[in-house]
Amino acid sequence: MGWLGAWSPATSVYAVVATTPGDVVAAVDFARDHRLRLVIKGTGHDYLGRSSAPDSLLVWTHKMRRVAVEDAFVPRGCPSERPTVPAVTVEAGARWIDAYDEVTVKHHRYVQGGGCTTVGAAGGFLQGGGFGSWSKKYGIAAAGMLEAEVATADGRIVIANACQNQDLFWALRGGGGGTFGVVTKVTLMTHPLPTFFGFASGSIKAKTDAAFKELLEHFLAFYSERLNNESWGEEVKVRGDNALQVSMAFQGMSSDDAKVVWAPFLGWAAQHADTMTVDLRFGAIPGDKMWDHAFFQEHLANAIQQDKRPGEPGDLFWWTGDGDQVAAYWYSYQSRWIPLERIAGAQSAKFAGALFEASRHRSVELHFNKGQSGASAEALQRDRETSMNPVVYDAAALAIVAASGTGYPGVRGHEPNVAEGQAAKAEVTAAMAILRAATPGSGSYVNETDWFEPDWQRSLWGKSYDRLLAIKRRLDPGGVFFCHHCVGSEVAEPARP
Repeated sequence: MGWLGAWSPATSVYAVVATTPGDVVAAVDFARDHRLRLVIKGTGHDYLGRSSAPDSLLVWTHKMRRVAVEDAFVPRGCPSERPTVPAVTVEAGARWIDAYDEVTVKHHRYVQGGGCTTVGAAGGFLQGGGFGSWSKKYGIAAAGMLEAEVATADGRIVIANACQNQDLFWALRGGGGGTFGVVTKVTLMTHPLPTFFGFASGSIKAKTDAAFKELLEHFLAFYSERLNNESWGEEVKVRGDNALQVSMAFQGMSSDDAKVVWAPFLGWAAQHADTMTVDLRFGAIPGDKMWDHAFFQEHLANAIQQDKRPGEPGDLFWWTGDGDQVAAYWYSYQSRWIPLERIAGAQSAKFAGALFEASRHRSVELHFNKGQSGASAEALQRDRETSMNPVVYDAAALAIVAASGTGYPGVRGHEPNVAEGQAAKAEVTAAMAILRAATPGSGSYVNETDWFEPDWQRSLWGKSYDRLLAIKRRLDPGGVFFCHHCVGSEVAEPARP
């Protein structure tokens, strides 16, 4: 994995295989005292390569995998009369499949995590914000954080929650990973399971450019009226071959209920059968079966890939297709939050035109679960307590335009195709330029953004940045924690021996 013109995978010179918070503190102290570059890796899921650096000391938290469910959690230091919350505590190396297996399969609850099961539950995903398929119902993952145990730059283990170290707690919920400390474990709220989780998948393909523009306009209006709510999430892809590829998720309804919601749109498409074809399917499963390995093996075996590595439990898996990212070499990856006002009402025609023009260069993905317009009132209330860029609260979706190939920098005969990468990067940049022009004042998502994102402080954090920077300077004045386009990195990385 790597990124054209940005970063290549690098092996740390030194590594600490951490199994306790004390191991993490020892590594932080050693790096600080010897002025070594420090990197933190749980699973290695980071498009910007922030868990990799040459000539560094690596804190590897992979073995810290404990997950514990609690029925009545009260954050430490809070009044005893504070209402208790059902919760789950995950250590730094736990992956979302570990958490889902414990919370949903074994305890029949839901925790707001990520879609990719191998992503770390306590690392950069959560600290950068974090979205799952049903974020409009349950909120941004960071908003569900109740408490964090953190190794700070001065070598202490502190507890951050709503009752102590509140500034650090706020910064950890959206301010970005690898920046304010090493999180050794976090406690997250859990929720009652819905009756069903379900999916709508397929495509609608237009036969002409004019029909595709009409399709996009009608779909945006339909989305803003019928799908911009807590029941729906995931994405559609606007493709250059005039197809709208649908990969959407729903919760709390059966597949028949979902079909009823889509009936007006599908009825409209049927009336235009001469200019477009529809292939859309709906399916739902019981809520407590969503991450049940045995259930998928019996009923949907093609949907999962079992983790067969030696030493791993036999019931852990990832979704089919997610493994394609393992050797991905990014040519370009750019994102932009799309305000609801751009796709609703009279604005839908104009933005449909922008999407059409962008798709002439490169396919555009609209991730509706990564915008919080239409989210439940309870979720939005929690979301607004995080340090994320406030533009997310009024965003209908996160638009992503990306291109990747395969290759291993420095491995003779297997190097990435630079010429192919440069051409693809130009296509991504041209497509995103159209979307940027159509969304003035918007921003990008810190966990899924461009290495070369312009004006990154404002784009990634907006009005939250000044407070985040003040917290960073107070907690880490010596720059022990440094990563690309992280809070405080506009100052050059501290000199190393």
